[in-house]
Amino acid sequence: MIKDLWFTVQPIDNNTYAISEYGHWEKVHSFLLLGEEKAVLIDTGLGIDNIKRITDQLTTLPIDVFTTHVHADHIGSHGEFERIYVHDGDKDWLVNGIKGLSIEQIRKDIGRDITLQTPETFNPDTYEPFQGEPTGLLKDGDIFELGNRRLIIYHTPGHSPGHISIFDETNGYLFTGDLFYDQTPIYAFYPSSNPVDLVNSLEKITEISNVSMVYGSHNTLGLTPRIFEEVKMAVTFLREKELTKFGTGIHKFNGFSVRF
Repeated sequence: MIKDLWFTVQPIDNNTYAISEYGHWEKVHSFLLLGEEKAVLIDTGLGIDNIKRITDQLTTLPIDVFTTHVHADHIGSHGEFERIYVHDGDKDWLVNGIKGLSIEQIRKDIGRDITLQTPETFNPDTYEPFQGEPTGLLKDGDIFELGNRRLIIYHTPGHSPGHISIFDETNGYLFTGDLFYDQTPIYAFYPSSNPVDLVNSLEKITEISNVSMVYGSHNTLGLTPRIFEEVKMAVTFLREKELTKFGTGIHKFNGFSVRF
């Protein structure tokens, strides 16, 4: 057991860890997946504290960072890692800055409703999201072998142009980033988001076979794939009612909601 003032480490199995930031209102989860030859870290959190301090305690394997999408709460510790991967649709945001969100809004969001003591190095007034060149680009259908563990990349835009979901085919874990989670609305109301793409992406992940658990990047840690039956009904409803456009508001379903 790792005890830390900021991060909460929760084993999913012997080779999979959720690294969570429950002291922040967004309740962000990053995920460390260990293979026999290397590891993948799905996102690097808020950047309020250094997530590498945690991964260094969990593995000595080389780590590749897979970015579900380029928003501040998912790239916070990217600068601590040598190998960073992102979909081409979000590459420009990683290199030149996040589109559709002002630095003032990002700093406001990063600094509010914090319930745990933050490190002295964190100052929301001067907070700057990571910017830098990725090591490589991810695309739909890419397959990565970690050594006795296979990951498949799904391009699932909507929340951002280059949003991806990652399927751990070996264990049946589907990591959905900000495409899908419970409790708070899934966001597709930013100018840089796309409601039609989001609904198409929700439909896409319901068609993946042999999913054993669904892990979103916020709120409840782990949802059973039974939720996908409700997602399918939600997709049909949103399309038939012509709600997949900006300004239609929050749409609530059994177990989740979306905001356009």
